[in-house]
Amino acid sequence: MPNDRTSSSAPRREQPWLIRTYSGHSSAKASNELYRTNLGRGQTGLSVAFDLPTQTGYDADHPLARGEVGKVGVPIGHLGDMQALFEGIPLGRMNTSMTINATAPWLLALYIAAAERQGVPRRELAGTVQNDIVKEYLSRGTHIFPPSPSLRLTADVIAFACREVPKWNPINVCSYHLQEAGATPVQELAFTLATAIAVIDAVKANDQVPPADLPQVIGRISFFVNAGIRFIAEMCKMRAFTELWDALCRERWHVADEKLRRFRYGVQVNSLGLTEQQPENNVYRILLEMLAVVLSKDARARAVQLPAWNEALGLPRPWDQQWSIRLQQIVAEETDLLDYDDIFAGSPVIAAKVDELKREALAELARIEAMGGAIPAVESGYMKERLVESNARRVAAIESGELTVVGVNRYLDSAPSPLTAGEDAGFLAIDAQAEAAQIANLVAWRQARDATKVAAALGDLRAAAKDCRNIMSPSIACAHAGVTTGEWGAALREAFGEYRAPTGVARSGVSPAGSNSLAELRERVDDLSVRLGRRLTMVVGKPGLDGHSNGAEQIAVRARDCGIAVIYDGIRLTPAQIVDAALKDGAHVVGLSILSGSHVVLVEEVLERLREKGAGHVPVVVGGIIPPEDERRLLDAGVARIYTPKDFDLTRIMGDIVDVVGSRNEAA
Repeated sequence: MPNDRTSSSAPRREQPWLIRTYSGHSSAKASNELYRTNLGRGQTGLSVAFDLPTQTGYDADHPLARGEVGKVGVPIGHLGDMQALFEGIPLGRMNTSMTINATAPWLLALYIAAAERQGVPRRELAGTVQNDIVKEYLSRGTHIFPPSPSLRLTADVIAFACREVPKWNPINVCSYHLQEAGATPVQELAFTLATAIAVIDAVKANDQVPPADLPQVIGRISFFVNAGIRFIAEMCKMRAFTELWDALCRERWHVADEKLRRFRYGVQVNSLGLTEQQPENNVYRILLEMLAVVLSKDARARAVQLPAWNEALGLPRPWDQQWSIRLQQIVAEETDLLDYDDIFAGSPVIAAKVDELKREALAELARIEAMGGAIPAVESGYMKERLVESNARRVAAIESGELTVVGVNRYLDSAPSPLTAGEDAGFLAIDAQAEAAQIANLVAWRQARDATKVAAALGDLRAAAKDCRNIMSPSIACAHAGVTTGEWGAALREAFGEYRAPTGVARSGVSPAGSNSLAELRERVDDLSVRLGRRLTMVVGKPGLDGHSNGAEQIAVRARDCGIAVIYDGIRLTPAQIVDAALKDGAHVVGLSILSGSHVVLVEEVLERLREKGAGHVPVVVGGIIPPEDERRLLDAGVARIYTPKDFDLTRIMGDIVDVVGSRNEAA
């Protein structure tokens, strides 16, 4: 008897989504080896993670890049690095996704130049560049320029790609980090669609695309979303996205072709919910989150990339990434998921939830439109404040037990995990020499290039920025001439300036339900402030280039709710700036938040500068993803307390910090 899969009556099986892993670290050579390994194991598309200096337009030897090179992605300083990254990988046959935003024109220019060096015409290239700057101001923090020139660069990439790289998706409007920053499904829908509207309006306004071609441009826009653990809500969110986008395309931009109105999206499932405690549980979370974006045929992802089980501990190893690839392959190849039409069609429960999400998202979108759109809503701080508030509610719900996280606030008893029992503690440690090697590579590159060609290319880039010419052709010329990432970034910083986005931190009024602990802590803060002779003051600092500010924001909010005077100036500060702020405001404690892996270098510099300024008595507390061996080193260096993702109770952390300051004051 024939198998159901092969029966002539069985529906035609759909092709699976692109299978990706988000990866890159240390160096172009090391990342190339990882890509080729993953492709050999069945990955069908590349998703490139760039390090923070590359994302923010700095060379590896810039002071702000110290400790950050190769940590959260691959460092790309020039065309030679881009060629090494894709050595042996035919770009004409590859679908490459590049998660890059402020420097998106530059990385796309380097990719095109690398392809041309391979003999591949730009018209044959397929892939995606994220190129969504709006969410950087709200959640990820790798913006460089003010919103208006940033949006102009976004529009330049879109106009150029649609004209000269027609298979390329020139923007991935991204809600992923919005959810990581605390967005509810309604906020994720509304803020993302508001961004798409702002982008399309910018493309229309710069007159690079004829009005008749606008539907084709809209058809090239793709989206990148997050899928969290609330399976039904997430799946309904994706159905709402598809229906809202179709309606926007029809009613706002009069796109007649149904194919051009399709909500085409890729997904990375939620990393925020992965736990340091009982990390083996993360495998089940990842699977459930993936099913939310592949089970519903009418709202199925076009590409899926999964985090590894150990991302709350550190950088995944190649085997961990293989495990994530195999999970996708089992769902796509072994199950009958792709054999059937949408299994949720006609469900009244699903339809009601989708309608509710659409109704609330449209109401929020109307509020943003009334402000003038996404850019004014960013500049005023409105969207950022809403995200910080939503995240505060989520954190409070975990603290109170209203929201269960298995292994974190319930079911805590556990045998030691064999997955973390090896010598490497279950994750990949970055080679400590990677930064020095990248700097040496950069110095050699500068010495070997033709300085005259570099100067001429940079001169034309500056002129294009000043004259409002499309930035892409001058950027490609810069790539071929040997210009570096830092030089490209510096040229545009001269033209456009830099921007510090609103922090969104205000007194939240959100506290764990059913507990008097916060009121008791306020009394302790008041008592200590009397003994200190003035209000207990805390500087919260984000040293280096790490833009993941969610933790710092929540610490600042809870500290203010406890009655502590908080100085928080946002992301991307040097250790010197943080120490100067502590001295200027007479801080009683300095709190540092670092998630990029640069904690040892940057924290030790803060401690050293405090001692040099005669403020070595001021306690320093640190939060981040910090491995045990680094924790020991930092405590030995003089850090008073260290908090990692397992420390979820913010009120307890605040109480601990009050104890630290009190004991230091008594000792003094």
